[in-house]
Amino acid sequence: MKKLAVTLFAALTLAGVSFNANAQASTADIPADMNALMSKYTCIACHRPNQRLVGPAYADVAKKKYSNAEIVNLIYNPIPTHWPDYPPMAAMKQVPKDDAMKLAVWINSLDDSPKKGTTKKKTTTRKRS
Repeated sequence: MKKLAVTLFAALTLAGVSFNANAQASTADIPADMNALMSKYTCIACHRPNQRLVGPAYADVAKKKYSNAEIVNLIYNPIPTHWPDYPPMAAMKQVPKDDAMKLAVWINSLDDSPKKGTTKKKTTTRKRS
């Protein structure tokens, strides 16, 4: 019994250290100014740029093609039906509009999907005989 308790304690400690290291490492790709805002308003507790936590990755939010104003509105008035596979987000009405807009602009900058109407036409060059 004592051996089982020691093994369980060691496993839980290792899992906790591993989780902590992953959580800290995953903030490395957040610009310092955005990291400061995300920490100040506790966004960082649930979101990362490219990693699903409690909430969706911000890159996934960007792929939804919300406008900056729509993201600001969703910060203040979340719509859980937009993200059915996640727990509902709390309304973050304490975030000043200027800071919410900075976050929204940055979130939308994470969209790496092709833009509509920007596909290049394939061109071919024919050799003349």
